[in-house]
Amino acid sequence: MSTEQFAAVAEAEQLPKRMRWFDGFALAMTMPAALIATLGASIAGLGGWGAAVLWAISMAISLGVNWLYTELATMFPNSSGGIAHYAAEAWKSRAPWVAPLAGVGYWLPWGTNLATYGAVTGALVQAQWFPEQTWELALGPITLSLPIVIGLGVIVFMYLINLIGVRMTMSFVYVTAAILMIPLFVFIVFPLFSADWAPLDLTWNLHGLEGLHTAVVWLYIMAWTTFGIEVCATFAPEYRDSVKDTSKAIKASVLFCLGVFFVVPLTLGGYAGEAAIAEDPATFFVASFASLVGGASDVMVLCLIASLLLIMTTSVADASRVLFNMGKERVTVPALGVLNRRGVPVRALTVMLVLNIVILVVLQNPLAIIVTGNLGYILTHLLAVSGFFLLRRDRPDAVRPVRLPNFFVPLSIILSVVLVVILAVGATGFSVTGYGGFLELGIALGLLLLGIVIWWLVQSSARAHAPAPTSASEDPSGTSASESERP
Repeated sequence: MSTEQFAAVAEAEQLPKRMRWFDGFALAMTMPAALIATLGASIAGLGGWGAAVLWAISMAISLGVNWLYTELATMFPNSSGGIAHYAAEAWKSRAPWVAPLAGVGYWLPWGTNLATYGAVTGALVQAQWFPEQTWELALGPITLSLPIVIGLGVIVFMYLINLIGVRMTMSFVYVTAAILMIPLFVFIVFPLFSADWAPLDLTWNLHGLEGLHTAVVWLYIMAWTTFGIEVCATFAPEYRDSVKDTSKAIKASVLFCLGVFFVVPLTLGGYAGEAAIAEDPATFFVASFASLVGGASDVMVLCLIASLLLIMTTSVADASRVLFNMGKERVTVPALGVLNRRGVPVRALTVMLVLNIVILVVLQNPLAIIVTGNLGYILTHLLAVSGFFLLRRDRPDAVRPVRLPNFFVPLSIILSVVLVVILAVGATGFSVTGYGGFLELGIALGLLLLGIVIWWLVQSSARAHAPAPTSASEDPSGTSASESERP
C-alpha cells in the first residue's frame, strides 16, 4: 500500500492534515526547554561530568526507543494516540486493559503541565517585576495570590491558542521555539570564549553501588525530558505525509537533542561552576546569562517564560489529541472523541482546562503529581517498546511503510529490559533526588487504576446497550440458511 493510499484511509473523526515534519521538530523543542528547567538540579546532584554523561546516556536510550517508533507510527498513520495507541494495539489480544493503563499513564504527565508551568511562570513574573505584590485572597478553602492568578491566565491563554486550530498553535510554537534558541545559543557557544569556562573543575559524584543506584534513579527522572521526542508521533495523522513526515520529525529531533543534552551541562556548567549551581539550581542560569551578554536579566526571564510557554503549548496539543483518540477508541468516555468544525478536539481541550485549573487552584503545588506521572509515562514506553516485538511476531504481514532492519527486534527486547530496571529502581527510589516518595507512588498507582475502572465502565455500558446478536444460521429476514438453500 502506498503512502497516498494510507492518507486516503479516513475514519469518522479525522484530524486535518496540515503539518509537515519540521512542525513536529518545532514541537519537540519542548525537550531542550525542559532541560533548562531541570539542568541545575542534575548538576548539583551528579556533578557536571556526571550530569553530562547521564543526560547523554538517557538521550541514547531515547534514540533507540524513538527509532522504533518510526516504524510503529507508520503502521498506524491515522492514530493520534501516539505511543499509548501502539501499546494498546500490541497488547490488546493478551491484556486489553493495557489500553487505559497506557492511555492514562501517557496522558497524565502531558495533560497537567499547564498547571505546573503556569505556576512557575507566575512565580517568575512576580519575582522579576512585581516582588512587592505578596497579597493573598482567601476564598473559603482556596487562597489566590498573584502567581496563581497569572498561572490561571496562562492556562486560559494556552487553551484559547489551541482552540483556534493547529495552524495558530504552530505559529505560536515557532515563535517560542525561536526565542528558546537565544539562551541555547548563548549557553552553548559563549562560554567557550570566556576565560571563566573551566570544564576540568566539574566533578563526578557517582561512585560505587550507591552511585549506580543514584544514576538509575536519575535516569527515571530524566526520561520525562529525553523520551519526549515521541511527541512527533502523536501528530502522525496531521502530517501531510503521515509516513515520511513522522519518520523525519522523530529522527531530526532525536539527533538534535542528543547533541544539546550532552553539550549544555559541560558548557554552562563549566562556566557557572558547581558551587553557584548548588546554591540556586532553579535559576542559576539567569545570572550566567547576564554575565555572558551583559545586564539582561529581564531578557533572560522573558526567554525562560517563552520556553515554558513552548512546553505548555506542546503539552496541551499532545495531551488533547491523546484524550481525543482514547474517546474515539472507547478507551475512556466516548464523548471526548469528537472534533469541532475546525478539526479541533475541543471537548478534550476543555477537560484539560478544567483539570489544570482545579490542580493549580486547589493544590497550588502540582509538582508531586507531575513527577509521579513519570511512573505511567515510563510504563507506557515500556509497553510500546515491547509492543514492537509483539507486533512483529503477531502481525508479520502487516503493512509497514517504514520497516526497520531485523536487528531492531532484539534491540526492542534489550530496551524493554532497560526500561524495566529504570522503572523498578526509579519508582521506588526517587526520594534520593528529592522528587518525592512512596506517597507520590501511591497517587500514581491510584490514578492508573482509576483509568482502568473508567475503561471497564465504558466497555460494560457498550455491551449492555449492544443489540442482541442474530443466529449465525439465520439471514436478516429470519429464514434459516438451511431452509433458504433448499430447492
